[in-house]
Amino acid sequence: MSAGGSGSAGSESAGSPPARACGPESDPRGSEGGPELFTQEFAADPYPAYAWLREHAPVHRTRLPSGVEAWLVTRYGDARQALADARLSKNPAHHDEPSHARGRTGIPGERKAELMTHLLNIDPPDHTRLRRLVSKAFTPRRVAAFEPRVQQLTDRLVDGFAARGEADLIGEFAFPLPIYAICDMLGVPAEDQDDFRDWAGMMIRHGGAPRGGVARAVKKMRSYLADLIHRKRASPGDDLISGLIRASDHGEHLTENEAAAMAFILLFAGFETTVNLIGNGMLALLTHPEQRDRLQRSLAAGEPDLLATGVEELLRYDGPVELATWRFATQPLTIGGQHIAAGDPVLVVLAAADRDPGQFVAPDLLDLGRADNQHLGYGHGIHYCLGAPLARLEGRTALATLLRRLPDLHLGVPPEELRRRGGLIMRGLRTLPVRFTPQEPLGPQQRGRQDPTGL
Repeated sequence: MSAGGSGSAGSESAGSPPARACGPESDPRGSEGGPELFTQEFAADPYPAYAWLREHAPVHRTRLPSGVEAWLVTRYGDARQALADARLSKNPAHHDEPSHARGRTGIPGERKAELMTHLLNIDPPDHTRLRRLVSKAFTPRRVAAFEPRVQQLTDRLVDGFAARGEADLIGEFAFPLPIYAICDMLGVPAEDQDDFRDWAGMMIRHGGAPRGGVARAVKKMRSYLADLIHRKRASPGDDLISGLIRASDHGEHLTENEAAAMAFILLFAGFETTVNLIGNGMLALLTHPEQRDRLQRSLAAGEPDLLATGVEELLRYDGPVELATWRFATQPLTIGGQHIAAGDPVLVVLAAADRDPGQFVAPDLLDLGRADNQHLGYGHGIHYCLGAPLARLEGRTALATLLRRLPDLHLGVPPEELRRRGGLIMRGLRTLPVRFTPQEPLGPQQRGRQDPTGL
Protein backbone atom coordinates (compact mmCIF):
# COMPACT_ATOMS: atom_id res chain seq x y z
CA MET A 1 0.00 0.00 0.00
CA SER A 2 1.31 3.34 -0.82
CA ALA A 3 -0.70 6.17 0.46
CA GLY A 4 1.73 9.00 0.23
CA GLY A 5 4.76 8.09 -1.77
CA SER A 6 5.86 6.68 -5.02
CA GLY A 7 4.00 3.50 -4.63
CA SER A 8 0.49 4.38 -5.53
CA ALA A 9 -1.67 4.74 -8.48
CA GLY A 10 -2.23 8.33 -9.17
CA SER A 11 -1.78 9.41 -12.71
CA GLU A 12 -1.81 7.39 -15.84
CA SER A 13 -1.99 4.21 -13.81
CA ALA A 14 -5.77 4.43 -13.85
CA GLY A 15 -7.81 5.31 -16.87
CA SER A 16 -4.98 5.97 -19.27
CA PRO A 17 -5.08 4.53 -22.79
CA PRO A 18 -3.45 1.17 -23.39
CA ALA A 19 0.33 1.20 -23.80
CA ARG A 20 1.41 2.26 -27.27
CA ALA A 21 4.50 3.52 -29.04
CA CYS A 22 5.61 7.11 -28.68
CA GLY A 23 5.38 9.53 -31.56
CA PRO A 24 8.44 10.62 -33.52
CA GLU A 25 9.16 13.56 -31.26
CA SER A 26 9.31 11.29 -28.23
CA ASP A 27 11.40 8.48 -29.69
CA PRO A 28 14.31 7.99 -27.27
CA ARG A 29 16.53 6.52 -29.96
CA GLY A 30 19.57 8.67 -30.59
CA SER A 31 22.49 8.25 -32.89
CA GLU A 32 23.48 5.18 -30.90
CA GLY A 33 20.10 3.53 -31.51
CA GLY A 34 17.91 3.13 -28.46
CA PRO A 35 14.73 1.25 -27.66
CA GLU A 36 11.14 2.30 -28.20
CA LEU A 37 9.18 3.04 -25.06
CA PHE A 38 5.56 2.21 -24.23
CA THR A 39 5.06 -0.55 -26.78
CA GLN A 40 3.49 -3.89 -25.89
CA GLU A 41 6.96 -5.45 -26.00
CA PHE A 42 8.24 -2.77 -23.65
CA ALA A 43 5.38 -3.40 -21.20
CA ALA A 44 6.20 -7.12 -21.10
CA ASP A 45 9.87 -6.49 -20.24
CA PRO A 46 10.95 -2.85 -19.83
CA TYR A 47 14.26 -3.62 -18.16
CA PRO A 48 16.49 -3.75 -21.28
CA ALA A 49 15.11 -0.36 -22.36
CA TYR A 50 15.73 1.07 -18.90
CA ALA A 51 19.30 -0.25 -18.99
CA TRP A 52 19.84 1.64 -22.25
CA LEU A 53 18.40 4.84 -20.78
CA ARG A 54 20.57 4.56 -17.65
CA GLU A 55 23.63 4.27 -19.85
CA HIS A 56 22.85 6.77 -22.62
CA ALA A 57 20.03 9.10 -21.50
CA PRO A 58 19.65 8.82 -17.72
CA VAL A 59 17.42 11.92 -17.50
CA HIS A 60 15.34 11.77 -20.66
CA ARG A 61 12.46 13.91 -21.91
CA THR A 62 9.73 11.96 -23.67
CA ARG A 63 6.12 12.23 -24.76
CA LEU A 64 3.94 9.83 -22.79
CA PRO A 65 1.05 7.85 -24.31
CA SER A 66 -1.39 10.47 -22.98
CA GLY A 67 0.42 13.24 -24.86
CA VAL A 68 1.97 14.84 -21.77
CA GLU A 69 5.73 15.42 -21.96
CA ALA A 70 7.82 14.53 -18.92
CA TRP A 71 11.36 13.79 -17.79
CA LEU A 72 12.22 10.16 -16.94
CA VAL A 73 14.90 9.74 -14.24
CA THR A 74 16.47 6.28 -14.39
CA ARG A 75 19.70 6.11 -12.33
CA TYR A 76 19.56 5.21 -8.66
CA GLY A 77 21.49 8.21 -7.33
CA ASP A 78 19.50 10.69 -9.41
CA ALA A 79 16.24 8.97 -8.48
CA ARG A 80 16.97 9.12 -4.79
CA GLN A 81 17.85 12.80 -5.09
CA ALA A 82 14.69 13.61 -7.03
CA LEU A 83 12.39 11.75 -4.63
CA ALA A 84 13.62 13.90 -1.75
CA ASP A 85 13.98 17.24 -3.60
CA ALA A 86 11.61 19.85 -2.16
CA ARG A 87 11.76 21.77 -5.44
CA LEU A 88 9.77 18.96 -7.04
CA SER A 89 6.19 19.54 -5.96
CA LYS A 90 3.41 16.95 -5.83
CA ASN A 91 0.78 19.60 -6.60
CA PRO A 92 -0.26 19.44 -10.29
CA ALA A 93 -1.03 23.18 -10.20
CA HIS A 94 2.73 23.61 -10.79
CA HIS A 95 2.47 21.91 -14.19
CA ASP A 96 3.16 24.45 -16.94
CA GLU A 97 0.72 22.81 -19.38
CA PRO A 98 -3.09 22.58 -19.17
CA SER A 99 -2.90 18.80 -19.34
CA HIS A 100 -3.38 18.37 -15.59
CA ALA A 101 -6.69 20.22 -15.84
CA ARG A 102 -7.87 17.62 -18.34
CA GLY A 103 -7.22 14.87 -15.84
CA ARG A 104 -4.13 13.48 -17.53
CA THR A 105 -1.88 13.68 -14.48
CA GLY A 106 -4.25 12.53 -11.78
CA ILE A 107 -6.55 9.68 -10.87
CA PRO A 108 -9.46 9.94 -13.32
CA GLY A 109 -12.54 11.35 -11.67
CA GLU A 110 -10.88 12.58 -8.50
CA ARG A 111 -11.06 16.24 -9.52
CA LYS A 112 -14.81 16.24 -10.23
CA ALA A 113 -15.46 14.24 -7.08
CA GLU A 114 -13.49 16.81 -4.98
CA LEU A 115 -10.96 14.19 -3.93
CA MET A 116 -7.79 16.05 -4.90
CA THR A 117 -6.68 17.02 -1.38
CA HIS A 118 -4.86 13.82 -0.54
CA LEU A 119 -1.24 12.96 0.20
CA LEU A 120 -0.30 12.36 -3.43
CA ASN A 121 -1.21 15.87 -4.54
CA ILE A 122 -0.06 18.16 -1.75
CA ASP A 123 3.15 19.54 -0.27
CA PRO A 124 4.16 20.69 3.21
CA PRO A 125 2.76 22.07 5.43
CA ASP A 126 -0.58 20.44 4.50
CA HIS A 127 1.17 17.19 3.63
CA THR A 128 2.91 17.18 7.01
CA ARG A 129 -0.37 17.76 8.85
CA LEU A 130 -2.34 15.07 7.01
CA ARG A 131 0.47 12.52 7.09
CA ARG A 132 0.82 12.99 10.85
CA LEU A 133 -2.86 12.17 11.28
CA VAL A 134 -2.82 9.02 9.17
CA SER A 135 0.56 7.73 10.32
CA LYS A 136 -1.00 6.74 13.64
CA ALA A 137 -2.84 3.96 11.85
CA PHE A 138 0.36 2.39 10.48
CA THR A 139 2.56 2.15 13.55
CA PRO A 140 4.44 -1.17 13.87
CA ARG A 141 2.28 -2.07 16.86
CA ARG A 142 -1.01 -1.45 15.07
CA VAL A 143 0.09 -3.30 11.92
CA ALA A 144 1.30 -6.25 14.02
CA ALA A 145 -2.06 -6.38 15.76
CA PHE A 146 -3.70 -6.62 12.33
CA GLU A 147 -1.67 -9.69 11.33
CA PRO A 148 -4.21 -12.33 12.49
CA ARG A 149 -6.92 -10.65 10.44
CA VAL A 150 -4.71 -10.62 7.33
CA GLN A 151 -4.03 -14.33 7.83
CA GLN A 152 -7.75 -15.05 8.21
CA LEU A 153 -8.54 -13.18 5.00
CA THR A 154 -5.72 -14.97 3.18
CA ASP A 155 -6.86 -18.42 4.26
CA ARG A 156 -10.48 -17.65 3.41
CA LEU A 157 -9.51 -16.66 -0.14
CA VAL A 158 -7.33 -19.75 -0.65
CA ASP A 159 -10.21 -21.89 0.65
CA GLY A 160 -12.31 -20.49 -2.18
CA PHE A 161 -10.23 -22.25 -4.85
CA ALA A 162 -8.05 -24.84 -3.06
CA ALA A 163 -10.28 -27.79 -3.97
CA ARG A 164 -10.43 -26.87 -7.68
CA GLY A 165 -6.76 -27.37 -8.47
CA GLU A 166 -6.60 -24.17 -10.50
CA ALA A 167 -7.12 -20.45 -9.97
CA ASP A 168 -6.42 -16.97 -11.23
CA LEU A 169 -4.21 -15.58 -8.48
CA ILE A 170 -4.95 -11.99 -9.48
CA GLY A 171 -8.74 -11.97 -9.61
CA GLU A 172 -9.34 -14.57 -6.91
CA PHE A 173 -6.55 -13.76 -4.47
CA ALA A 174 -4.18 -10.82 -4.96
CA PHE A 175 -6.96 -8.36 -5.81
CA PRO A 176 -9.53 -9.07 -3.05
CA LEU A 177 -7.03 -9.56 -0.20
CA PRO A 178 -5.83 -5.94 0.16
CA ILE A 179 -9.32 -4.58 -0.63
CA TYR A 180 -10.87 -6.42 2.30
CA ALA A 181 -7.90 -5.64 4.54
CA ILE A 182 -7.95 -1.88 3.97
CA CYS A 183 -11.75 -1.81 4.21
CA ASP A 184 -11.42 -3.41 7.65
CA MET A 185 -8.81 -0.87 8.66
CA LEU A 186 -10.90 2.06 7.41
CA GLY A 187 -14.00 0.78 9.17
CA VAL A 188 -16.12 -0.07 6.11
CA PRO A 189 -18.87 -2.46 7.28
CA ALA A 190 -18.53 -6.02 5.98
CA GLU A 191 -21.82 -5.81 4.08
CA ASP A 192 -20.49 -2.87 2.02
CA GLN A 193 -17.04 -4.22 1.20
CA ASP A 194 -18.06 -5.99 -1.99
CA ASP A 195 -19.20 -2.61 -3.35
CA PHE A 196 -15.71 -1.28 -2.73
CA ARG A 197 -14.30 -4.33 -4.48
CA ASP A 198 -16.45 -3.57 -7.55
CA TRP A 199 -15.51 0.13 -7.60
CA ALA A 200 -11.83 -0.63 -7.16
CA GLY A 201 -11.98 -3.21 -9.94
CA MET A 202 -13.41 -0.60 -12.28
CA MET A 203 -10.65 1.83 -11.37
CA ILE A 204 -7.78 -0.50 -12.19
CA ARG A 205 -9.33 -1.98 -15.32
CA HIS A 206 -7.77 0.89 -17.27
CA GLY A 207 -8.43 0.68 -21.00
CA GLY A 208 -10.86 -2.22 -20.52
CA ALA A 209 -13.34 -0.19 -18.47
CA PRO A 210 -16.58 1.07 -20.05
CA ARG A 211 -16.47 4.70 -21.17
CA GLY A 212 -16.91 6.89 -18.11
CA GLY A 213 -16.86 3.89 -15.81
CA VAL A 214 -13.84 5.02 -13.80
CA ALA A 215 -15.31 8.46 -13.12
CA ARG A 216 -18.63 6.90 -12.08
CA ALA A 217 -16.84 4.51 -9.73
CA VAL A 218 -14.95 7.41 -8.13
CA LYS A 219 -18.16 9.40 -7.65
CA LYS A 220 -19.90 6.43 -6.05
CA MET A 221 -16.97 5.91 -3.74
CA ARG A 222 -16.89 9.61 -2.84
CA SER A 223 -20.62 9.62 -2.05
CA TYR A 224 -20.30 6.50 0.06
CA LEU A 225 -17.31 7.86 1.99
CA ALA A 226 -19.11 11.13 2.75
CA ASP A 227 -22.05 9.17 4.16
CA LEU A 228 -19.73 6.86 6.11
CA ILE A 229 -17.92 9.84 7.66
CA HIS A 230 -21.27 11.21 8.88
CA ARG A 231 -22.17 7.82 10.35
CA LYS A 232 -18.78 7.44 12.05
CA ARG A 233 -19.08 10.92 13.55
CA ALA A 234 -22.37 9.87 15.17
CA SER A 235 -21.09 6.44 16.19
CA PRO A 236 -17.27 6.23 16.11
CA GLY A 237 -15.37 2.99 16.35
CA ASP A 238 -11.78 1.78 16.60
CA ASP A 239 -10.96 2.32 12.94
CA LEU A 240 -9.01 4.75 10.79
CA ILE A 241 -11.93 6.92 9.64
CA SER A 242 -13.11 7.32 13.23
CA GLY A 243 -9.56 8.25 14.19
CA LEU A 244 -9.44 10.92 11.49
CA ILE A 245 -12.75 12.33 12.71
CA ARG A 246 -11.58 12.40 16.33
CA ALA A 247 -8.39 14.18 15.33
CA SER A 248 -10.42 16.73 13.37
CA ASP A 249 -12.77 17.30 16.28
CA HIS A 250 -9.78 17.93 18.53
CA GLY A 251 -8.37 20.82 16.56
CA GLU A 252 -6.42 19.20 13.71
CA HIS A 253 -8.63 21.09 11.20
CA LEU A 254 -9.39 18.20 8.88
CA THR A 255 -12.16 19.22 6.49
CA GLU A 256 -14.78 16.77 5.28
CA ASN A 257 -13.28 16.90 1.78
CA GLU A 258 -9.85 16.14 3.23
CA ALA A 259 -11.22 13.23 5.26
CA ALA A 260 -13.02 11.77 2.23
CA ALA A 261 -9.97 12.29 0.01
CA MET A 262 -7.75 10.67 2.61
CA ALA A 263 -9.99 7.62 2.91
CA PHE A 264 -10.20 7.44 -0.89
CA ILE A 265 -6.46 7.45 -1.48
CA LEU A 266 -5.80 5.03 1.37
CA LEU A 267 -8.23 2.62 -0.22
CA PHE A 268 -7.12 3.16 -3.81
CA ALA A 269 -3.39 3.36 -3.17
CA GLY A 270 -3.69 0.77 -0.45
CA PHE A 271 -4.69 -2.07 -2.69
CA GLU A 272 -3.21 -1.78 -6.19
CA THR A 273 0.39 -1.82 -5.01
CA THR A 274 -0.28 -4.93 -2.93
CA VAL A 275 -2.11 -6.63 -5.82
CA ASN A 276 1.00 -6.12 -7.92
CA LEU A 277 3.42 -7.08 -5.16
CA ILE A 278 1.68 -10.44 -4.77
CA GLY A 279 1.18 -10.99 -8.52
CA ASN A 280 4.66 -9.94 -9.66
CA GLY A 281 6.26 -11.63 -6.69
CA MET A 282 4.51 -14.94 -7.26
CA LEU A 283 5.36 -14.85 -10.96
CA ALA A 284 9.03 -14.23 -10.14
CA LEU A 285 9.05 -17.20 -7.75
CA LEU A 286 7.31 -19.49 -10.25
CA THR A 287 9.79 -18.58 -12.99
CA HIS A 288 12.81 -18.95 -10.68
CA PRO A 289 12.26 -22.45 -9.26
CA GLU A 290 15.56 -22.57 -7.39
CA GLN A 291 14.63 -19.44 -5.43
CA ARG A 292 11.09 -20.68 -4.84
CA ASP A 293 12.43 -24.03 -3.53
CA ARG A 294 14.85 -22.16 -1.31
CA LEU A 295 12.00 -20.16 0.22
CA GLN A 296 9.78 -23.22 0.68
CA ARG A 297 12.57 -25.03 2.50
CA SER A 298 13.12 -22.09 4.84
CA LEU A 299 9.39 -21.84 5.60
CA ALA A 300 9.20 -25.57 6.31
CA ALA A 301 12.12 -25.22 8.70
CA GLY A 302 10.40 -22.37 10.55
CA GLU A 303 13.06 -19.85 9.52
CA PRO A 304 11.38 -16.50 8.71
CA ASP A 305 14.43 -14.45 7.71
CA LEU A 306 14.45 -15.47 4.06
CA LEU A 307 10.79 -14.55 3.68
CA ALA A 308 11.47 -11.05 5.02
CA THR A 309 14.51 -10.42 2.79
CA GLY A 310 12.74 -12.19 -0.07
CA VAL A 311 9.84 -9.75 -0.08
CA GLU A 312 12.32 -6.86 -0.23
CA GLU A 313 14.09 -8.51 -3.15
CA LEU A 314 10.81 -9.06 -4.99
CA LEU A 315 10.02 -5.36 -4.49
CA ARG A 316 13.37 -4.50 -6.05
CA TYR A 317 13.46 -7.09 -8.81
CA ASP A 318 10.00 -6.52 -10.34
CA GLY A 319 8.20 -4.17 -8.02
CA PRO A 320 4.55 -3.11 -8.08
CA VAL A 321 5.29 0.53 -8.96
CA GLU A 322 7.20 1.17 -12.17
CA LEU A 323 7.33 4.97 -11.96
CA ALA A 324 6.90 7.19 -8.94
CA THR A 325 3.85 9.43 -9.05
CA TRP A 326 4.04 12.85 -10.67
CA ARG A 327 6.32 15.61 -9.53
CA PHE A 328 6.51 19.14 -10.97
CA ALA A 329 9.50 21.47 -10.87
CA THR A 330 8.66 24.66 -8.96
CA GLN A 331 11.87 26.31 -10.17
CA PRO A 332 14.68 25.52 -12.59
CA LEU A 333 16.92 22.72 -11.33
CA THR A 334 19.45 20.16 -12.49
CA ILE A 335 19.13 16.38 -12.15
CA GLY A 336 21.92 14.14 -13.36
CA GLY A 337 23.48 17.05 -15.27
CA GLN A 338 20.24 17.74 -17.14
CA HIS A 339 18.51 21.12 -16.87
CA ILE A 340 14.84 20.87 -15.83
CA ALA A 341 12.68 23.96 -16.43
CA ALA A 342 10.16 25.27 -13.93
CA GLY A 343 6.79 23.60 -14.49
CA ASP A 344 8.22 20.47 -16.12
CA PRO A 345 6.83 17.12 -14.94
CA VAL A 346 9.37 14.64 -13.57
CA LEU A 347 8.77 10.90 -13.30
CA VAL A 348 11.27 8.85 -11.32
CA VAL A 349 11.54 5.38 -12.86
CA LEU A 350 11.76 3.16 -9.79
CA ALA A 351 12.01 0.02 -11.91
CA ALA A 352 15.12 1.40 -13.62
CA ALA A 353 16.74 2.73 -10.45
CA ASP A 354 16.27 -0.59 -8.67
CA ARG A 355 18.19 -2.41 -11.44
CA ASP A 356 21.08 0.09 -11.45
CA PRO A 357 24.41 -1.83 -11.38
CA GLY A 358 25.96 1.22 -9.74
CA GLN A 359 23.90 0.45 -6.64
CA PHE A 360 23.17 -3.30 -6.76
CA VAL A 361 25.50 -6.21 -7.48
CA ALA A 362 24.14 -8.36 -10.33
CA PRO A 363 20.90 -6.35 -10.40
CA ASP A 364 19.18 -8.57 -12.98
CA LEU A 365 19.63 -11.61 -10.73
CA LEU A 366 16.84 -12.58 -8.31
CA ASP A 367 18.44 -13.36 -4.94
CA LEU A 368 15.96 -13.72 -2.06
CA GLY A 369 18.77 -13.48 0.45
CA ARG A 370 20.18 -10.22 -0.95
CA ALA A 371 21.72 -8.16 1.85
CA ASP A 372 21.77 -4.36 2.18
CA ASN A 373 18.89 -4.03 -0.26
CA GLN A 374 18.17 -0.29 -0.19
CA HIS A 375 15.61 -0.40 -2.99
CA LEU A 376 13.30 2.50 -3.81
CA GLY A 377 10.19 0.37 -4.27
CA TYR A 378 8.28 2.38 -1.65
CA GLY A 379 9.90 5.70 -2.45
CA HIS A 380 12.19 7.91 -0.40
CA GLY A 381 11.93 11.16 1.51
CA ILE A 382 8.79 12.72 2.96
CA HIS A 383 6.58 10.88 0.47
CA TYR A 384 7.91 7.46 1.46
CA CYS A 385 5.02 5.02 1.33
CA LEU A 386 3.02 5.43 4.51
CA GLY A 387 1.42 1.99 4.23
CA ALA A 388 4.62 0.06 3.52
CA PRO A 389 4.43 -1.91 6.82
CA LEU A 390 0.93 -3.15 5.98
CA ALA A 391 1.87 -3.96 2.38
CA ARG A 392 4.88 -5.95 3.56
CA LEU A 393 2.71 -7.85 6.03
CA GLU A 394 0.17 -8.68 3.31
CA GLY A 395 2.91 -9.70 0.89
CA ARG A 396 4.66 -11.96 3.40
CA THR A 397 1.42 -13.57 4.49
CA ALA A 398 0.10 -14.10 0.97
CA LEU A 399 3.27 -15.62 -0.49
CA ALA A 400 3.99 -17.83 2.51
CA THR A 401 0.42 -19.12 2.65
CA LEU A 402 0.34 -19.99 -1.05
CA LEU A 403 3.67 -21.81 -0.89
CA ARG A 404 2.69 -23.68 2.26
CA ARG A 405 -0.85 -24.67 1.35
CA LEU A 406 -0.29 -25.30 -2.38
CA PRO A 407 3.26 -26.69 -2.43
CA ASP A 408 3.27 -27.79 -6.09
CA LEU A 409 1.81 -24.52 -7.40
CA HIS A 410 2.85 -23.87 -11.01
CA LEU A 411 1.91 -21.59 -13.91
CA GLY A 412 -1.17 -22.60 -15.85
CA VAL A 413 0.06 -20.96 -19.08
CA PRO A 414 3.49 -20.27 -20.59
CA PRO A 415 4.99 -17.06 -19.13
CA GLU A 416 5.01 -15.38 -22.55
CA GLU A 417 1.20 -15.60 -22.69
CA LEU A 418 0.76 -13.44 -19.58
CA ARG A 419 -0.29 -9.86 -20.20
CA ARG A 420 0.36 -6.69 -18.23
CA ARG A 421 -2.35 -4.19 -17.43
CA GLY A 422 -2.28 -0.87 -19.24
CA GLY A 423 -1.13 2.27 -17.50
CA LEU A 424 2.04 4.11 -16.76
CA ILE A 425 2.68 4.20 -13.02
CA MET A 426 1.85 0.67 -11.89
CA ARG A 427 3.34 -2.60 -13.11
CA GLY A 428 0.92 -5.47 -12.74
CA LEU A 429 -0.54 -8.54 -14.39
CA ARG A 430 -4.04 -8.83 -15.82
CA THR A 431 -4.28 -12.47 -14.73
CA LEU A 432 -2.02 -15.11 -13.22
CA PRO A 433 -3.45 -18.58 -13.99
CA VAL A 434 -1.99 -21.34 -11.82
CA ARG A 435 -2.56 -25.04 -11.26
CA PHE A 436 -1.85 -27.29 -8.30
CA THR A 437 -2.91 -30.52 -6.64
CA PRO A 438 -6.38 -29.92 -5.15
CA GLN A 439 -6.31 -29.37 -1.41
CA GLU A 440 -8.97 -29.55 1.29
CA PRO A 441 -10.12 -26.14 2.56
CA LEU A 442 -9.28 -25.29 6.15
CA GLY A 443 -11.95 -25.84 8.76
CA PRO A 444 -13.38 -22.86 10.66
CA GLN A 445 -11.20 -23.64 13.65
CA GLN A 446 -8.01 -23.77 11.58
CA ARG A 447 -8.62 -20.60 9.60
CA GLY A 448 -6.53 -17.74 10.89
CA ARG A 449 -4.44 -19.90 13.20
CA GLN A 450 -1.77 -20.50 10.61
CA ASP A 451 1.53 -18.80 11.27
CA PRO A 452 3.99 -20.07 8.69
CA THR A 453 6.30 -17.09 9.00
CA GLY A 454 6.98 -16.92 12.71
CA LEU A 455 6.99 -13.14 12.30
